This record gives sequence, C-alpha cells and structure tokens, in this order.
Amino acid sequence: MTDHRTGAVQRLAVVALLALSLAGCAATTRQLDTEGTTNYDDTYGFSDKNEIVDVLTESLAASRPVASASAAPIAVIYGVANRTSEHIDTSGITDDIRNALLRSGDLRFVSRPQRDNLTLEADYQYAGFVAPEQRVAEGRQVGADYIVSGTLRSISKRQPSQWRLNKKRYTYYSMTLELTDLESGELVWADSVELARELSQPILRW
Repeated sequence: MTDHRTGAVQRLAVVALLALSLAGCAATTRQLDTEGTTNYDDTYGFSDKNEIVDVLTESLAASRPVASASAAPIAVIYGVANRTSEHIDTSGITDDIRNALLRSGDLRFVSRPQRDNLTLEADYQYAGFVAPEQRVAEGRQVGADYIVSGTLRSISKRQPSQWRLNKKRYTYYSMTLELTDLESGELVWADSVELARELSQPILRW
C-alpha cells in the first residue's frame, strides 16, 4: 500500500512540474512605445524608421523650394528603392513623411497609386451610368510640382574569425531622400540619414 501511495505522489509531482513548465513557456505580450528605441538585434526596426522620418521631414520642410514657396507646393511620391539585403517595406517611410507634411501644410500631394482608379472612375461616369450634371470635370486634376524619391542602403560587416568570447557584427544604414523639379528635371534638394549599430553575441549561449 505504501508503494502504491508513493507512486501516486510521484505521479502527482511529475504532473505538477509539467504544469509549471508549461505555464512558464506560455506566450506573453506587452505594449511597446512605438516612439521609443527598442532593438533586439542590428537589423532595421521601427525606431530606425521613426528617426529617419523625423530627420528627413524636418529637413524637407525647411528646404528652400518648400519653405520659400508662396503656396504649398504639390508633390508626387515615386517611392524609396530598397538596396538593403533585408525585406523592408519602404512605403512606411514615405507614408509617414507625407502624413507629417500634410498635417503641417508645408506640402500637398497627389496620389500616384490612385491615378488608375481615378481614370477608371471617370470612364465609368462618362459611359452613361452617371447623370451629366454629376460627372466629374475631366482635365481638372492638379499637377505635381516636384517628385519625391529616395534610396535605402545598408552595409553589414563581421569581425574576423579569432578566439574570443563574443562575436560582433556592424550594420550601417543610409537613407537618402530627393526632391526633383518636375518641369526642369533639376534636383533641388537632397538629404540623408545615417544609422550604425553593433551586435555583440556570446559564442556560448543557452
């Protein structure tokens, strides 16, 4: 009988330990400050995007073509080319820059992705489905004064192999934004943001 009770106690202890282990492995979440700096490694993250957006928005708003204009110029965004080895959606950068400049009133924008939709809607209205007095007037769209474009680049370097407790990797990001006069083709403004980060990892990890 004693052996039976001992076995039962041991089984209960194993079950309890398993339950504690599973509870410790359960996933947890917490809210992060998207405006803060949170870097778990040396790859591109949301804090990098925020820094790039803040610097380039301020620089573009203060540039001569924008700051000296009597009325807010109109720009069209042609995107940021991703020249890094990472999969980075650079539209998040230009979207945030556009939104900040729209809020401040420093620039106005026409939507390049919406042009096809505008054409489709106009074609529909003039196909006889919409009353003539309610059709949009063709040829009344505003034209852009400037093109906004840019390039995101990165360089990654590792320390040479040798005996050490930690291995290190250095990653450098460079984001360049440009403003081109649509009429003359002249590059009237350009600025860049540079970010560098060091990742140090122990050779032996647990």
